[in-house]
Amino acid sequence: MREGSNPVEEYKAAKGGDPLRVREDLPRLIQDGWQALTPADKDLLKWLGIFFRKPTPGQFMMRIRMPNGFATSEQLRAIADLSRRLGNNILDLTTRQQVELRGYTLDSVPGIFERLRGVNLRSLQTGMDNLRNFNGCPLAGLTPRELFDASPVVMALDRRCVGPEGNSEFANLPRKMNITATGCLQNCTHNESQDIALVPAIQAGRQGFNVLVGGKMGSGGFTVASALEVFVEPAQAVEVVVELIKIFRDHGPRGSRTKCRFAFLIEEWGIPKLREEVVARLQRELAPSGDDQRETGQADHLGITAQRQPGSLAVGLCVPTGRMHPDHLQELARLAETYGNGQIRFTVSQDAIIPHVPESHLARLLEEPLLDTFSPEPSPFLRKMVACTGTDFCNLAVIETKRHAMDLSRALEQRLGPQFDPTSIYWSGCPAGCGNHQAADIGLRGMKVNIGGKPADAVAIYVGGRTGRQPRPGKLIMELVPCDEALPDVVVTILKHLELFKQVEREPVAKDRVLMVPDTLSSDEEAAGT
Repeated sequence: MREGSNPVEEYKAAKGGDPLRVREDLPRLIQDGWQALTPADKDLLKWLGIFFRKPTPGQFMMRIRMPNGFATSEQLRAIADLSRRLGNNILDLTTRQQVELRGYTLDSVPGIFERLRGVNLRSLQTGMDNLRNFNGCPLAGLTPRELFDASPVVMALDRRCVGPEGNSEFANLPRKMNITATGCLQNCTHNESQDIALVPAIQAGRQGFNVLVGGKMGSGGFTVASALEVFVEPAQAVEVVVELIKIFRDHGPRGSRTKCRFAFLIEEWGIPKLREEVVARLQRELAPSGDDQRETGQADHLGITAQRQPGSLAVGLCVPTGRMHPDHLQELARLAETYGNGQIRFTVSQDAIIPHVPESHLARLLEEPLLDTFSPEPSPFLRKMVACTGTDFCNLAVIETKRHAMDLSRALEQRLGPQFDPTSIYWSGCPAGCGNHQAADIGLRGMKVNIGGKPADAVAIYVGGRTGRQPRPGKLIMELVPCDEALPDVVVTILKHLELFKQVEREPVAKDRVLMVPDTLSSDEEAAGT
């Protein structure tokens, strides 16, 4: 291995710096079978959206790109069909507004690719050192609570940087990049946790974006994105974002994988140098930041929303933990056609929205059986619950998440009732933070604890995280809390004392101030002060 490099950089170098060339190897890899895959093969296949899963050897996951979370009924039917015929009848909505297909075999990949292309879908560059699914407000162009519709910027970014066949120009980044562009005023995407985020602003009467850079989850925790202190109009946005991506590609660190995110280049350079580099590449000055137009709250777009189009409604449905059976997906497609115009929108909270529902059709839609499962008026502990994949299928997770999340949500409703204020409770199965646990009112990160000489699922508990105009990472207050019958009581205590835990903004939480929970559980004083 070259000095200052890492194994993934070596894998990319072996492909001449173009990991998408693994497509040339696909026939051989299929012929040789999954047992013959090398570590390099397993990582490189992720550039095609093909993910080897240790918990299910021989059964793979495919992550499907859906920019801005936009989908159609035809696309959902195709995915449902693939899940039934070639997968394991399990589909997951992700926190990046896309769908994951599970349980297929390597020899079925060509057929899956062909079926997806037939409905204008692809899985390219959805993993590893790529530009992940571009996020945006799921009600873009529909909600009256937006400065402007930013989805054309999201779609243009996807066409420019990935396109229908992938784009080698952006396939060899030092690490992944997460990017959002939104005109929504309600903070419905986690902009401050993104490598690059465009948020709605007004500068000298012009509508456009302020640019945030260097946010991340994982790799040491939640780093809040910094203001680049520039304003761009929508027509300039793609060009500016592309140059930021190229700067990361050309100058980002490529040593330890835990230190290769955009945030670490910004930490080394500083915001002024990054801004100067962008201006030099564009060969023109950029306007200073405008006035951030976002509100202070956060919306999930569940329930019934009156669209800006007169007489039309958007109906947001809660999909608990984001997990679906293909029958659910097919029925969602039918409802979108029957009561809307065939469009479906996915959210960063793993939920689904049926837009363009005429007011006259709403009553019949609300009587549909699927809405008993995916309710527009869920329990306050399901409404803002997010759970990553967990040990069911993830290579990195150390605990099961989705079952624990459902069990906890039900227990909280039994103890606190359905009228309790909705509270965001996010689960991540490991420190990578795919469940965005440090952006929640209560965040739960998976750990293992020794109970009676046997390993058991446990969590570290974070409190007070949020994104938006006043972002802050959740603070660690407890570790090694078992996921057993006592966990709901611990969380109830926290929920009842949220005012106390707001003080973590100003001072560390002392041990004697968290011992309102059973004394068999411990807090982590050192971590609470980080």
